[in-house]
Amino acid sequence: MMTSEEIKIADNTSQVSKKDLIKMAVNHGALGMEFSWNYPRQMHLAFCLMINPFLKKFYKNDKKGYADALTRHIAFFNITPQLAPFVGGVAVSMEEKIAKGEMEPESVNAVKAALMGPLSGIGDSIFLGCIRVIALGVGLSLAMQGNILGPILYALIYNIPAFLVRIFGAVGGYELGMKYLQKAQETGAMDKLVYAAGILGIMVIGAMSNSMVYTTLGLKIGTGEAATTLQEILDSILPGALGLGATWLFYWLLKKKVSPMVLIIGTIIVGVLGAYLGIFAA
Repeated sequence: MMTSEEIKIADNTSQVSKKDLIKMAVNHGALGMEFSWNYPRQMHLAFCLMINPFLKKFYKNDKKGYADALTRHIAFFNITPQLAPFVGGVAVSMEEKIAKGEMEPESVNAVKAALMGPLSGIGDSIFLGCIRVIALGVGLSLAMQGNILGPILYALIYNIPAFLVRIFGAVGGYELGMKYLQKAQETGAMDKLVYAAGILGIMVIGAMSNSMVYTTLGLKIGTGEAATTLQEILDSILPGALGLGATWLFYWLLKKKVSPMVLIIGTIIVGVLGAYLGIFAA
């Protein structure tokens, strides 16, 4: 049983309290989402650190289960940092079910992948496109006049909403996850949820492959003004096909245990030679 200071969130068997979730929303993982950012998996380590206290609690008597959970949560993850605790709350509610054997482990990453894209679109628009601009406008106008309130108001205007979203997001994500998961299990909708989340996750990864993998062919067909590039032909058939193909090639090579360093060096060599020979657009 929890102490009186810990407020129950779900049912009497829940191991999670609001106090725990608030701590998660401001721990070193949640606040360090971009500290260990990298291209292959982006915010995966920080997300894993953020929810790690719960994983230790859920799997305290199951070393293999704990190791499997850590492995699950170092999968690719990227989102507006302020909304990461919301996804963390949902993931914690699912891991609690997984630890009890009430849910398939694969479902949690499918749901995480489904949430990343839509929430990032909303979060980037609000925090980067709106709140940050307002905070800078107020802060800079005062700072240019030599007013000490400039940097202070900038920090307050930007960070107060950010921390409120982090805290309420963590609690809300857990509560939403528990309520929906329980309802989904009762109605048998969980399989449909995981299937739909998997489809959405694949769409997000495909879109990211198109926007983040820059591969353009420079080869031309025809002569003079009538000449057209092979890239234009491919784009007319399936835009982004080359970037997606390159992504799957790297994925296949990584599954074949090819060293990432070999892939990086090989990509540089192929890119330089391809641009020199006119295969790739310079």
